[in-house]
Amino acid sequence: MSVQLVHPERVHRVDVHHQVADTRGSRTVYLAGQVSWDVDGNLVGRDDLAAQTEQAFLNVAAALDAVGATLADLAKVTIYVVGLDASQAEQLVAGRDRAAAALGVELQQPSTWIGVTALAAPGYLVEVDAVAVLS
Repeated sequence: MSVQLVHPERVHRVDVHHQVADTRGSRTVYLAGQVSWDVDGNLVGRDDLAAQTEQAFLNVAAALDAVGATLADLAKVTIYVVGLDASQAEQLVAGRDRAAAALGVELQQPSTWIGVTALAAPGYLVEVDAVAVLS
């Protein structure tokens, strides 16, 4: 495996992700930010952050699959959330976990969550940006 997830002993441990991804691969894959659209470009989960997060992560998985990668190859995830607050953080985790369950994986890669005022199109509540490393 080219990505090893680590909880450093001298850094606060959180339950929703690891603080470090130690990569040993030779190929890096950069994904465009993925939102909650279906293959026809329709918004999935209007006004439902958990549903939009789930679809965005399913789109990340599909994008990785297109280049022979999987969610296990993710080294870093950045998540942009419109109006991020504590209640939205819970919805974000719920949607991420539903996507992980649907795909039969665990999503614990290092991540940064950033609150924003808007995304590129009306109705979108979340965008997931990711980097993967492969052997």
